[in-house]
Amino acid sequence: MTLTKRSHRTDLLDWPELWTKLTGIDDVGMKLEEFRESGALVVRAELPGIDPEKDVEITVADGQLHIHAERRESTSEGEEGKAGYRSEFRYGAFDRFLTLPASTTEEKVTASYKDGILEVRIPVDESAQVAHRVAVTKS
Repeated sequence: MTLTKRSHRTDLLDWPELWTKLTGIDDVGMKLEEFRESGALVVRAELPGIDPEKDVEITVADGQLHIHAERRESTSEGEEGKAGYRSEFRYGAFDRFLTLPASTTEEKVTASYKDGILEVRIPVDESAQVAHRVAVTKS
């Protein structure tokens, strides 16, 4: 089996994909997309069926983005009593952590929610992202 990484960065965003490839079990409760756009790192989380004002908490600390969400089980009269009833909906708490670039402006992070997608925009100073080559000297 050959495993390929989506990028040269190593962070916890790669763990769910690796877990699924290794085990064949897809038990991640919150799927993410991550990309750069207009000087910001954009993280989108798939969170249908939640109230973002009550069920989501986003924190940024020590270079980490933490998204915590909770999907509460709704009970409808009669559904569970129906013949052949089966539910694959996931309920409970979901947490995801993402390591942020060093040049992140943590105080200017914004978030919005539309059509079941949570979008977090993290401003990044692109000029600080330049890699520097380090010379190795022989002793």
